[in-house]
Amino acid sequence: MNLSNYKISQSAFTYFQQLIFDVAGITISDAKKALVVSRLTRRLRIHHLDSFDHYVRELKKGLLKTEQQHIIDLLTTNETYFFREEKHFTYLVNYLKNRSDHNMIRIWSAASSTGEEAYSIAMVLVTYWRSDWEIIASDINQNVLHIAQQGHYSMSAAQRIPKEYLQKYCLKGINSQSGTFLLRPEIKRKVHFRQINLNQVLPNDIGIFDIIFLRNTLIYFDLPIKSRIVKQLVAKLKTGGIFIIGHSESLNHIQHTLTLQQATIYKKK
Repeated sequence: MNLSNYKISQSAFTYFQQLIFDVAGITISDAKKALVVSRLTRRLRIHHLDSFDHYVRELKKGLLKTEQQHIIDLLTTNETYFFREEKHFTYLVNYLKNRSDHNMIRIWSAASSTGEEAYSIAMVLVTYWRSDWEIIASDINQNVLHIAQQGHYSMSAAQRIPKEYLQKYCLKGINSQSGTFLLRPEIKRKVHFRQINLNQVLPNDIGIFDIIFLRNTLIYFDLPIKSRIVKQLVAKLKTGGIFIIGHSESLNHIQHTLTLQQATIYKKK
């Protein structure tokens, strides 16, 4: 069965739009039809289905009970890279240098994808914070969390890692692992990955944080869902804690208890 030229009907596409919105709160625009087709075609092949309409019928009948997570994983993969938006890491270094206490610092990478953001934060913490620290890194996508937990990347991903961090905290692969690198154990052991859907009630056991990174995520949600997500996350932030969003995002028209420190960086009152 050749699915390479398969097209998706409007009704089938609308079904997937509604599914992702209902589960994850993410809006898929009509311009993303080609992406949906390219990402989901493999699922039709696996189940020997001859069309997207057939796939939707099977989903509606409940015959493909494990499919929802596969669909979410395939349609929520986002681009990320080490030390993305460098100014945020400069701010983090200054924040750590200026703190006068020696308390444990907890940071949440709330849409961590394949882990580059969380490990970038970890390299800064292990360099500049002499007391204890912990990072929680979460995503709705199980596939990217599995990649993140390995801490194993292609050398091409190392291009934006500062040289001193690369030498201190990354192990260069040899022989069969040539062309890759692995994060050192002292980095990996304090970064804890878990699946969390920001569009649902947050788990009670996640705790309270000094800093929350929610970068390049809000752009995928409409205003009511953005507002709900920000409210939930800010509730998990300590008084005086820092909330960081992406440079293409804003908190305009969202009620919150944060004060702007500099572009995209906020402090809880």
